[in-house]
Amino acid sequence: MTADGWTAMINLIERVMGDDELLPAVVSGVRATVREVSVLQPSDIAGHTRALLTAATRALAARRGPTEADLSFVEELGVTRARQGVPIEAVLAAIHVSERAIWQRAREVARAEDVDPELLLDARELYDDWADAVRSRLITAHRLTKATADPRPRDAAILRRLLQGGSAAALAVAEAGLPVHGRLWLLVARPGYDEPTQLGAVVDDLFIGVSARKPSGRVAVAAGLAGPAEPDRLAPAKRMALAALTTAESTGRTGMVHIADVAWQAALTDRADLAEALLDRHQQAWTTLGPNAEPVARAVLAWLDHDRDVTAAGTALFVHPNTVRNRVRRFTEVTGIDPSDPNAWWLCRTWLREAR
Repeated sequence: MTADGWTAMINLIERVMGDDELLPAVVSGVRATVREVSVLQPSDIAGHTRALLTAATRALAARRGPTEADLSFVEELGVTRARQGVPIEAVLAAIHVSERAIWQRAREVARAEDVDPELLLDARELYDDWADAVRSRLITAHRLTKATADPRPRDAAILRRLLQGGSAAALAVAEAGLPVHGRLWLLVARPGYDEPTQLGAVVDDLFIGVSARKPSGRVAVAAGLAGPAEPDRLAPAKRMALAALTTAESTGRTGMVHIADVAWQAALTDRADLAEALLDRHQQAWTTLGPNAEPVARAVLAWLDHDRDVTAAGTALFVHPNTVRNRVRRFTEVTGIDPSDPNAWWLCRTWLREAR
């Protein structure tokens, strides 16, 4: 490849990175498809994404791997996400979603400007080498941070006995200093949750907290809540709290979410067989929407999540309110479903999950 050819390739990539609509679309796509990341602030995701893109572009321009400065930033990202309780698999999935959107845009620009496809292929191969080194450092930093966190072994052991039920639960309640004959609240959150609970620890990659009093709910992240329940009924309470957490993450909610407040969403999310039937029924609608299918689904979900307020939904998606309004209308046209119907929410969530 000539120097002029490579310069043209870098100019193309820099134009793609300078697209004002690209980063908001990437952030929106990440939050819609990776539920563990959806609880983070858009500005948090956008800032880290922008920094990674800038570093990658500089590396491509110089035809080199990541520098130690690049890798130091990656380490900080790994530590931050681990402390926020975001699993490493979700971090890597978010990066994958971003990469897919960015390189798709690069291919579109290359075709429009008649850029030699071989140039783009060379750039992608170089980027993949750079990204492999970045991912390796990211995984190492994330796992090291998680491994050195305080595991609270005593609380974890007591919680495991509580969740067994029966006589083991009765003894565990007494050991933890909780009321033996009272009713308890149980919350489930991602590791990194740091609000105080009477009894709390990470058990099987989830933070579980148990309290005699209802938690305040003033938390910045999503947490599922169930109860009050008898001490020997905490295992079912844990399942309900986890369902509340999963539903809250799927819908972009933060704070304390009681299972009773999201009961129908949790029930729908849990029925894979019914979701498959819904997909089959509306396969033609997905095909008809074509490239606009994912943006339409995200618009419907944002519209519902923001109480049918197109302005608030547009702000969340970084698009004009009229864009939200048009996409919601388009959804109804091709599916025949009232966008206010629970089936609309369920279908759009299932579409986005299947599109990963």
